[in-house]
Amino acid sequence: MDAESRTLADWPEQVRLVVNVASRCGLSPQYAKLEELQHTYGDQGFTVLGFPSNQFLQELSTNEAISEYCAQKWGITFPVLDKVRVNGRKAAPLYVELKKTADASGTAGRVIWNFEKFLVLPNGDVRRFRPTVEPDDPAIVSAIEAALVTTRG
Repeated sequence: MDAESRTLADWPEQVRLVVNVASRCGLSPQYAKLEELQHTYGDQGFTVLGFPSNQFLQELSTNEAISEYCAQKWGITFPVLDKVRVNGRKAAPLYVELKKTADASGTAGRVIWNFEKFLVLPNGDVRRFRPTVEPDDPAIVSAIEAALVTTRG
């Protein structure tokens, strides 16, 4: 949100959880659980990367409003970046690549809703979790912990 271009390489050797977030979504309480993950694993080589998206018409209109909402409502400390499109011809290049990853049922393709999660490992492997999978779900937590053990070697 600071007008700087960034890539995943800005978080080298990190286990990254990329999430398309939306402030006015019924799933926005997941912000609290995402922040818990950041707090628990942030000093071990993990970060949440929030990408606001108004693709489903549930995000605030400006970066300033989004930033204020995240800070005041949820106390977010993880990076919340510029708004992106996650689907369609104008989808952000990151999401074009991430959507190639299948979820646990073997389905790849479009992001279906806000708070879809992609766990991106330092070696480039990606695990996909659909919006209703809570950030503290054992599948996500165990994948983060296993990746951190592998990364720390």
